[in-house]
Amino acid sequence: MKALFVMEPTLARSMRAALEEDGFLVDVVHKASEADSKLRAESYDGVVVDHDRLGSPRFSRLRRWRRGGVKAHVLVLLPRECDSIDKVKCLDDGADGYLLRPFCAEELRARFRAWGRREETASEPVIRAHDLEIDTSSRSARRGGQLIELTRREFDLLRLLVQCQGRIVSRSTILEALYGQTENHSNIVDVYIRYLRTKIDKGFDQPLILTRRGQGYMLRGNGD
Repeated sequence: MKALFVMEPTLARSMRAALEEDGFLVDVVHKASEADSKLRAESYDGVVVDHDRLGSPRFSRLRRWRRGGVKAHVLVLLPRECDSIDKVKCLDDGADGYLLRPFCAEELRARFRAWGRREETASEPVIRAHDLEIDTSSRSARRGGQLIELTRREFDLLRLLVQCQGRIVSRSTILEALYGQTENHSNIVDVYIRYLRTKIDKGFDQPLILTRRGQGYMLRGNGD
């Protein structure tokens, strides 16, 4: 597995050693323009980028990476004093998660391990539940044979619910899967569930996305 660090050398040194212990090959560049070249030429499993290396406008480079076909998990290092607007924008513009500086190397390793577990559970390219079908390779979804247009974040949420069909998925699990964090005092989970219900359940007799009050959400089990 390969990771790309985009940050200053001193910070990269300690984190590189931590990931190499887990068997990663790690490339380090110090400028976002160098990262652009690397991402065009090579395939990476994860990218860790310090926010001050992204240039201006701050997170537009993340959007360009995603539009350019970069599928690697992207983790942004943010200053601890940054506000919630920057955190949300970073995630909405293409990051899979963020870490607030300062942080320990174990946090970084745990994030990469979590991504690895999700990739393992997604190894089956087509997953079916009731009349719903999702293709993890093309990141597309159909219900009743009808193609459903989903954003990247909506698809990730749907995939999580389908993989856990019949089991309750807590808000903290959804936050970890979508945003790389387990605590958030906003209603972002409720918002994305509402978006997904509009696209998945509207117009169908049987709703698939169920609420378990005080516990979380679930995709209707086969026996329900």
